[in-house]
Amino acid sequence: MKVLAILYEGGQAAVDEPRLLGTVQNQLGIRGFLESEGHEFIVSSSKEGPDSDFQKHLVDAEVLITTPFHPGYLTRDLVEKAKNLKLCVTAGVGSDHIDLNAAVDHKIQVLEVSGSNVVSVAEHVVMSILLLVRNFVPAHEMIERGDWQVSDIARNAFDLEGKVVGTIGAGRIGYRVLQRLVPFDTKELLYYDYAALPAEAQKAVGARRVEDLAEFVSQCDVVTVNCPLHEGTRGLVNAELLKHFKRGAWLVNTARGAICDKDAVAAALASGQLSGYAGDVWNVQPAPKDHIWRTAKNPLGGGNGMVPHYSGTTLDAQARYANGVKSILTNYLRGTPQDAANVIVGIGKYETKAYGQR
Repeated sequence: MKVLAILYEGGQAAVDEPRLLGTVQNQLGIRGFLESEGHEFIVSSSKEGPDSDFQKHLVDAEVLITTPFHPGYLTRDLVEKAKNLKLCVTAGVGSDHIDLNAAVDHKIQVLEVSGSNVVSVAEHVVMSILLLVRNFVPAHEMIERGDWQVSDIARNAFDLEGKVVGTIGAGRIGYRVLQRLVPFDTKELLYYDYAALPAEAQKAVGARRVEDLAEFVSQCDVVTVNCPLHEGTRGLVNAELLKHFKRGAWLVNTARGAICDKDAVAAALASGQLSGYAGDVWNVQPAPKDHIWRTAKNPLGGGNGMVPHYSGTTLDAQARYANGVKSILTNYLRGTPQDAANVIVGIGKYETKAYGQR
């Protein structure tokens, strides 16, 4: 059996730090396991175009392992060329880089390591909220320049206490964000989701559900995006929705870049409709050098908290998703049932509503 893994290039850092398991160099720590079972294991970061290792080896691979941090985009065209493909495994959480409808049609199973990095991402969300609200990045840049003008920073720095914070999506990550915000004594915590939280869970965080998205964002000082990318959420935060935001609100997106319209967000930031935008997800990854989110600023020259996609690939998260991938492969090879929480697409059907109400 051929197993193909498309992972991100770790360079010298991965040589020096073997716990960088999600890299080409350290190969999720599963080469020995697969080869001892007699399987071929191809690992590469090459994923763009017909001459890439991804497309060359996909045609006869039985198992494909990909990662949200350096996604190999498995389109319907590629699925149709992958005659032997039976299983796709996402090393992490989020399988939107796979054409899931095509996987259903071709009876290819799609699994991910659910829960492996939800805490990691939730922590990053809270950090991003704080660095925007407190105007941290311009303050640090000022120090690096050798300057010291407190008023230039304090004029756009606020407390999180007393603010209204809302999450688009209250699933595994969104709910953990709400939990972590409780001690900040916000004015109110809101959530927008197609499904209401269980009564006890909602009461535990003191959150209120708002069922209309425009009404939801109009009430929030901070909006954080924590929903999967699918047909119903692509471009969800667009120019029209941004008009309903409170002027000067802050927006954080650690879900998927394509949920937010990149040009509309940059324009809202430049006009002051948004005071800040932060996150680690981009509509194309790696992000082009000229991507507008790299340099977008608010009228005061701040408000940008963008970083590479790493919130869910801390060393702790990598250990969890590497172990999860090995467990999924072991179940597949032994013919034993998979953990139901990990199954996105079963054989010929969706097994979750996470990627839209199907």
